[in-house]
Amino acid sequence: MQRDTAGYTVALAASMKHIYLGNPGETYFSTSDIGWVVGHSYIIYGPLINGMATIMYEGLPIRPDAGIWWSLVEKYKVTVMFSAPTAARVLKKQDPAFLTKYDLSSLKALFLAGEPLDEPTATWIGGALNKPIIDNYWQTETGWPIMAICNGVEPAPTKFGSPGKAVYGYDVKLIDETTGEEITEPNRKGVIAVNGPLPPGCLQTVWGDDKRYVSTYWSSIHNKVMYSTFDWGVKDEDGYFFILGRTDDVINVAGHRLGTREIEESISSHPNVAEVAVVGVADPLKGQVAVAFAVLKDPSKVAGPDDAKALEAEIMKVVDGQLGAVARPASVRFVSVLPKTRSGKVLRRAIQAVCEGRDAGDLTTMEDPAALAQIKDLVS
Repeated sequence: MQRDTAGYTVALAASMKHIYLGNPGETYFSTSDIGWVVGHSYIIYGPLINGMATIMYEGLPIRPDAGIWWSLVEKYKVTVMFSAPTAARVLKKQDPAFLTKYDLSSLKALFLAGEPLDEPTATWIGGALNKPIIDNYWQTETGWPIMAICNGVEPAPTKFGSPGKAVYGYDVKLIDETTGEEITEPNRKGVIAVNGPLPPGCLQTVWGDDKRYVSTYWSSIHNKVMYSTFDWGVKDEDGYFFILGRTDDVINVAGHRLGTREIEESISSHPNVAEVAVVGVADPLKGQVAVAFAVLKDPSKVAGPDDAKALEAEIMKVVDGQLGAVARPASVRFVSVLPKTRSGKVLRRAIQAVCEGRDAGDLTTMEDPAALAQIKDLVS
């Protein structure tokens, strides 16, 4: 992808000041993998352009123990921290004493991005750290947030489960998948799209392939020239957006279209669930069924097969109550870890492939191959 370098710099500087509340002379800590877009944008260029010190840390949030990040916050008096919901869910399984062991008085807020932030995780870590948890939504292609709470411009309340409102420079719309028309009434699901032109910092083409850039990003919204995020969302009556997942993460169960993200959020609300991934698996009768893989806060609760069945039934009852019986997963399997990339993204396509007996494809970015092997053993 190609960007205008000067515009990219403007976007990063504005983002650091207006969204991430960083000031010159302060210390910034992004826990992201250096190889991901956050690596160069918000570990190196963004903080340094803004006159801040920045911490480069490579490693897991639980090695040598689950207090490593917070010890760095105390040592370097970190004022702004940026991480991912996945990391918060990993910490959810650890001893909560590590979250209060260190002096975090310098920390103004913890920002989370990279995938939808579910309300149970946001509520948990916000309470554990006693710090504001601020979600924001953007893509590699945009280089800086599409949606956020711009407290550096005008303070506004956060809503757990929402990354906030459209950031200045982005003309964000919700589009009806079937008709291509803009959705104006609140709380109705649509595809998140942006009217052009995109603001500074966003991609301008795909390197060496202008046609692909146009056909991929600007031609999928029913003959309208709009940038598609390929994400589902809804907007409430206050203008806050809620991300429901990728448009290709929709499964068709007996004619009912269900978002895997919605099922994951429901399962996550069970008090013993730390992390969960839901995938659609081919089924000869229903077309597809939802299959869930959950990591527990307390694995001893499923020490025996009867315990596992009882907890599975509990979780299914939660989904029934929140989303209806049609959204109930065909099964809930309990695993010790989910397959992820080194930057923390859950490899849902690989999980789906294993469940369907297909080749999982390129797994060079996977952090722990044993995680996928565990799933293969469960479904074989």
